[in-house]
Amino acid sequence: MDKTNRLYEGKAKIVYETTDPDLLIVEYKDSATAFDGKKKGIIENKGVYNNRMSTIFFEYLEGRGLKTHYVKTLSDREMLVKRLKILPIEVVVRNIAAGSLAKRLGLEEGTPLRSTVLEFYYKSDALGDPMINEDHIRAVGLAEPEQVREVERQALAINGYLGEFLAPRNVDLIDFKLEFGTHHGQVLLGDEISPDTCRFWDRTTKEKLDKDRFRRDLGGAEEAYQEVLRRVTTIGAGGR
Repeated sequence: MDKTNRLYEGKAKIVYETTDPDLLIVEYKDSATAFDGKKKGIIENKGVYNNRMSTIFFEYLEGRGLKTHYVKTLSDREMLVKRLKILPIEVVVRNIAAGSLAKRLGLEEGTPLRSTVLEFYYKSDALGDPMINEDHIRAVGLAEPEQVREVERQALAINGYLGEFLAPRNVDLIDFKLEFGTHHGQVLLGDEISPDTCRFWDRTTKEKLDKDRFRRDLGGAEEAYQEVLRRVTTIGAGGR
C-alpha cells in the first residue's frame, strides 16, 4: 500500500489517499492556528507529539471497545486511518468551565460543572463553526437521529475513559472536541486527541498543558505538549 494523492490539507494535518480506497494517511503538521485562523504560528515538533499522543489515546479507547478510525502509526508524523465520511458536526464535551463556556455563562475558569455538558457545533469555516442543537441537526439534515444518539453515547463514554486514564497522570480533562464519521455505515471516532483538541490542566498547579499556551500567548507551548506526552507514556506520572 502506497501514499498517492493529497486529498486535503487543513490547519494541523495533511490527508493523503492510498492505493487502498478504504484507507488514508494522515500527516501531522507543526503549524498552529487560533481564533478561526486569525492567529497563526509554529509549535516546534507539535506534529510529532500529536501523532504519538493520538496513537496512545486511540489504542487505549480501542482497548475499551470504542471504535475509531485508527489503524496503525506509520512514522513520527504519519498515521494510517480508515476513510470516513465525516459528519459535519463537532462535539465538545465539557467537565470544568473554561474558554467560551466560562465567558458565555459568566463563570470563573476552573469552576467544576455539576454535570458534564455536551455541545454540538456545525463544521463550517465560512460560518465560524456556530453552536447548534439537535433540532438544527435534524432540520438541516446534518446527521440521522440514530447517528446523533450514537455520537452522544460514544462522546460520553470517551469522556469517562479519558478521565480515568489521565487522573493517575495528574492531568485534569477540562474539555475536548471530537469529530466522528461513518465507515461502511458504522459511526467511528475520527480526527485526533491531543493538546490541540483538548484542554489539559495539571491537577495540582492548574497549569495549562494545551494549545491555550499558544492561543493566549502564555509561552512554553512546545514544553506543554512534550509534558503531556511524557505523562501519557508514563503510568502514574506526576508534575514536573
